[in-house]
Amino acid sequence: MKHFFFPFEKKQGFSCSAEDIKQLSEYEKYQLSFHPERPRYLDYLGIFEEVEECLRSEAHGGCLIQTHRAVLDTPKGALKVMLVGQQSAPTSDFEQLQELMQNDGLAEQWNQGMPTPGAYERALQAIDLARQENRLIITMIDTPGADPTEEAETGGIAWKIGKCMQALAETPVPTISIIMNRGCSGGAIALSGCDRVLAMEYATYLVISPEACSSILFRTRAKASHAAEISQITAREALVHGIVDALVPEPEGPAHRFPEAAMASLKESLGTHAIELSAIPPEKVFSVRTERWRAIGQWDEIEEPDMAFFEENISRCIHKPAGTLYIKRHKGCRGIDGERLYDPVFFPELLENNYVCPDCGYRYTRLSAKDYIDLVLDPCSFREHPETRHIVDRDILHFPHYREKLEEARVATGMASAFITGDGTILGRNVVFCATDFGFLGGSFCMSTGEKIWRACEKAIERNCAIILQAAGGGARMHEGCSSMVSIPKIHVALSRVENAGLPVITIITDPTLGGVAIGIGSRGIKLFEYNAGNIGFSGKRVIEQYTGKKTSPDFQTTRWLKEKGYAEHIVRPDRLRHHISLIIGENGENPEL
Repeated sequence: MKHFFFPFEKKQGFSCSAEDIKQLSEYEKYQLSFHPERPRYLDYLGIFEEVEECLRSEAHGGCLIQTHRAVLDTPKGALKVMLVGQQSAPTSDFEQLQELMQNDGLAEQWNQGMPTPGAYERALQAIDLARQENRLIITMIDTPGADPTEEAETGGIAWKIGKCMQALAETPVPTISIIMNRGCSGGAIALSGCDRVLAMEYATYLVISPEACSSILFRTRAKASHAAEISQITAREALVHGIVDALVPEPEGPAHRFPEAAMASLKESLGTHAIELSAIPPEKVFSVRTERWRAIGQWDEIEEPDMAFFEENISRCIHKPAGTLYIKRHKGCRGIDGERLYDPVFFPELLENNYVCPDCGYRYTRLSAKDYIDLVLDPCSFREHPETRHIVDRDILHFPHYREKLEEARVATGMASAFITGDGTILGRNVVFCATDFGFLGGSFCMSTGEKIWRACEKAIERNCAIILQAAGGGARMHEGCSSMVSIPKIHVALSRVENAGLPVITIITDPTLGGVAIGIGSRGIKLFEYNAGNIGFSGKRVIEQYTGKKTSPDFQTTRWLKEKGYAEHIVRPDRLRHHISLIIGENGENPEL
């Protein structure tokens, strides 16, 4: 077969005109964005001069992110650039692609377009090389998401993605990102947190695939088209929501039909933005970047009288039962031999095990934000920031039942949103403390969280003290679409500002810390892993097992497993967090009198 056609392309009268594309369903527009004949990164190299591959990687999946030195010819002269491009398949020539994919091992090498830890390591090296050679960085995005396998977790994919965002946040050279085709999930946000974000006219930018969104919302993948519609994933919608700075026209029609016109359009747009960014003095690059990210995100504010209807200090600690040392065993508990266990659990042993069943690993409770405030800070020292207290989540997509879920979560947790920030002390030392409540929509990362972290970081700089963040959550919140995910690079910029001020950033990683939470605050600063925590990484255990069709290894994504793999240096019991953090602050020269 020489060319590929989606069903909508075969309909009589369909011509790929702008009007025809406008009439497509949202899911068909999503399909269009990853048409196998759309130009890929290597095709776009033709718009640059003096292209030279660098940092070639033989690691598994190393081909999925490719890197080149190049020169961009602009109306104001030639600019040296570093290209970091996601190449989701070996070619956009469909006939050639079919032949290539019959070669033994090639399909595995290209990993269905999903970047691996080795791919992100190559990107990190390129970002550093651009700094050394003073080259403007251009990242080009085309991915269905990052690799969801145990091998990727073993390679530290969450921490590699987090490092990519941190590196882009901190690099002293300007950065531009182009969403070429499909930019999905953490695989895309790893490299799209730049000073300018452009998107090809028929690209998509999304936090979760429509199929996965449909599966979560409707318990079936058959409603993917509806999920695509409510998630607002097209480039044009991203522009409306302020998470893309400009659209790159595909002037004659979609790029898979008219590649030369699309490439010429991108070259012109890149030239305009590269000239503007290259005019920024090097010493002002980070401050200009800061102002861009300060404006990212949307949120509402709640009035103080309205908070009285739900605000409450709720604890999820399990207390010693009266008159006995045993509590009821949870349903479905099985020992290592697979036999059901019914006998009561010895409470002191459960407490010593941080509420994790010693027989099957079941977690009896996940602590609330209030519990972590009490564990870490001196008694009665926490004072919520008035600057963040009234910030709440905004339903920008009019997502089905989102407002009702927010109201239910407020009542269940006694909190206005999933995240709380405030001032406090640890053994008399001033700190800024941020806590997450997993009970609030699973602690999912959202725009309000991004803004609260931003303001908390400014408070830490103002007070000249450490910032401590307790991480928990299953990922970025799909109810806010890609805007929730785009707030993750924002907090990387914020935390880099704190570190640039010479102040400690300390993260407490609790059960669970996955996806957007892991690649965000979970990847930053001095990381303290809570004793006997589990579900820590990028992709969740269930997602990995569904994707691979294989069971994960024993202790997978627990602190024990992470320590064995070299990712968890500090594992701390909850009742020792205050003491441990006090030592860290002391080692960093914090003045208790400030």
